[in-house]
Amino acid sequence: MNITRCGWVNEDPLYMAYHDEEWGKPLYDDRKMFELLMLEGMQAGLSWYTVLKKREHFREVFDEFDPQKIVLYDEAKIEALMQDTGIIRNRLKIYAIIQNAVVYQQICREEGSFAKYLWTFTGGEPVINGWETRSEVPATSPQSDQMSKALKKKGMKFVGSTICYAFMQASGMVDDHTTDCFCHQKGLMSGR
Repeated sequence: MNITRCGWVNEDPLYMAYHDEEWGKPLYDDRKMFELLMLEGMQAGLSWYTVLKKREHFREVFDEFDPQKIVLYDEAKIEALMQDTGIIRNRLKIYAIIQNAVVYQQICREEGSFAKYLWTFTGGEPVINGWETRSEVPATSPQSDQMSKALKKKGMKFVGSTICYAFMQASGMVDDHTTDCFCHQKGLMSGR
């Protein structure tokens, strides 16, 4: 049986599984959303495929993206990360993850939940788009502009509108599977 996927998916089983099982499925878990937003920031200037291949190692060296642990990272930890060829070694991006962990904690204190706060930018529901081709899919949206502005105001780094939109697509806040893709609109069925 031939399955039609979004045009950006390559033939790597890892990438196909990511597309089929994760991308566009609504996430409501605070830590998973923090991890995904941080990895989207790491991806800036690179391809998501590059990050995806390194994701398990990122999880290992960043303590499963536990903000409580990340806020305690010192210069020795940062230097160890800078020497680790299994991740993207960009000092500004590493510092950003530490700073963002501080902001994550602040948002959780103020809003009760990081995920709940982020979902407010789409009114708490996934935005279902009906793009027929990959070329129609935008790089940003009014919602990603708002999310980016709000997160930056709170002190987060590497959360530009393009990064926020990619995050919204990946976390299922936006369904941008093209209409010919077998996953289009199926994100709604995964439920909370």
